[in-house]
Amino acid sequence: MALISYKNANIYQRHGICVLKNVNLQVDEGQFIYLIGRVGSGKTTLMRTLYCELEMDEADEAMVLGHDLLTIRQKEIPALRREMGVVFQDFQLLADRTVYKNLEFVLKATGWKKNDGIEDRIAEVLEAVDMADKGDRMPFELSGGEQQRVAIARAILNKPKLILADEPTGNLDPETSDTIIKLLFDIAAKGTAVVMSTHNLPMIKENPSIIYRCQDERMEEITTDFHHLVMVDDTPDTDEITVRYSERMEI
Repeated sequence: MALISYKNANIYQRHGICVLKNVNLQVDEGQFIYLIGRVGSGKTTLMRTLYCELEMDEADEAMVLGHDLLTIRQKEIPALRREMGVVFQDFQLLADRTVYKNLEFVLKATGWKKNDGIEDRIAEVLEAVDMADKGDRMPFELSGGEQQRVAIARAILNKPKLILADEPTGNLDPETSDTIIKLLFDIAAKGTAVVMSTHNLPMIKENPSIIYRCQDERMEEITTDFHHLVMVDDTPDTDEITVRYSERMEI
């Protein structure tokens, strides 16, 4: 069974503005999916429907992790969210507590008890993101890349089947972005599906996978078209790639 199955779904912003029509999206275990498109094209709005921050009212089918978003009740949403991890561009760590306490807060909020092995689980996820020695640090003591690593650790705490990453490298330098994307690919390789929105086209070129483009109220898969773009120079700078892709694909 697909982890995400949207069929002919219409995606609305909070004030009733339709930003995407007839969306068809299927995400299976272990897949890595990119969402690309201009600012305002509907990428983030689509992501918000997946974790029920926005309601889904119009679709032939809208299933996420076995939950029917067309009929889901408010009291059932926390259970759905516990089965997924969400990574934001601005990290959204709690500024008043250490890395360890940030992760402990999430585990306790999702029903973990002291005897469930909270300390061991936190140690495991910090090790997984190469932050094992940072548990006692406050968020302001960390670099942007380190904060995003902690955010990813938080996302995988409950061993989710699905991670939604909304512009996770948007505030990071290229080298740090490369580290974060490779970490997410490693997570996908272990069976967790990842859906990631991004504007970083050179990063996609270096880390190819399935690509969907949001444009003109439509979303379509463009994986083959993207990976067959002809570059005049194999190593152009970021702006050059962005311009050429924009000219060809009208992002």
